[in-house]
Amino acid sequence: MLSLNEVHEMTGPFRTAVIGLGSMGYGIAQSCLRDGLVTHGFDVVPSQVERFQCEGGAAGSLHEIARVLDAAVIVVLNAEQTEEVLFGDKGIVPEMRKGSVVMACATVPPQFARDMEARCNAAGIHYLDAPISGGSARAATGQLSVMASGSADAFTAARPVLDAAAETVFELGDAAGAGSAMKAVNQLLAGVHIATMAEALTFGMTQGVAPEKFVEVISQCAGTSWMLENRAPHIVAGDYTPLSQVNIWPKDLGIVLDIAKSASFSAPITAAALQQYLAAAGMGLGREDDAAVAKVYARNAGLTLPGDA
Repeated sequence: MLSLNEVHEMTGPFRTAVIGLGSMGYGIAQSCLRDGLVTHGFDVVPSQVERFQCEGGAAGSLHEIARVLDAAVIVVLNAEQTEEVLFGDKGIVPEMRKGSVVMACATVPPQFARDMEARCNAAGIHYLDAPISGGSARAATGQLSVMASGSADAFTAARPVLDAAAETVFELGDAAGAGSAMKAVNQLLAGVHIATMAEALTFGMTQGVAPEKFVEVISQCAGTSWMLENRAPHIVAGDYTPLSQVNIWPKDLGIVLDIAKSASFSAPITAAALQQYLAAAGMGLGREDDAAVAKVYARNAGLTLPGDA
């Protein structure tokens, strides 16, 4: 437990807290630490916090250090968790010093991002709408893409974190919402590409195309995609360690469809992909890597994927 005097002595180097040490958040925390930022890591899983502190992460409870943070990076699952971290019973915004910044990275509806910006600004806290893309490996090496929007002051306040964690920062506007809108576009494509990769790989199997040969050939042809090249090898290896879970996609594609509905826009391909992820979750695969959506196709076609008995 830190004393009040110890907390008051926490000045000098830029100090950040990464809240949510999942595959992406942990990588962001590592990148901030490697770049020389004093970095605290927090998660609902105590072992993740302990692991990060063993790697050099700063100690202290979130309540203790909130008042001296320059930036709080929120890398949780969804809008509900983001709001809870910021404004819940133990929310950090009321404890943060004026002029500090919240960098919110979860995939959320644009209107939610605008609402959070207004509430943070009312408390004297900057808010950067900053969804991320690139996967856990790129998070760990500081090479993420960030689709960000917010005031000039919010960008300035978050710049040390952006420099540490991102290879590319897209500055999409001077108010929250634009970053989340672009992330929705990205997630539409990413979710569809993973499901389509699974469909193509298993379709190939019905025609005698082995999964490893599929990856070898298609990754060099016009039908490839980043998602195909990243996820199809998981199927070939029979390894569904969750670098990105199936459960993410009902949430993210659900957000896409909600936005589309509000815009009177039909998104039938997104809706079809969503059904495959829902089927995968219904098979008990929700916590597996999202490449496990291929198991839906394999089950329906009576195919045996690599690694399956």
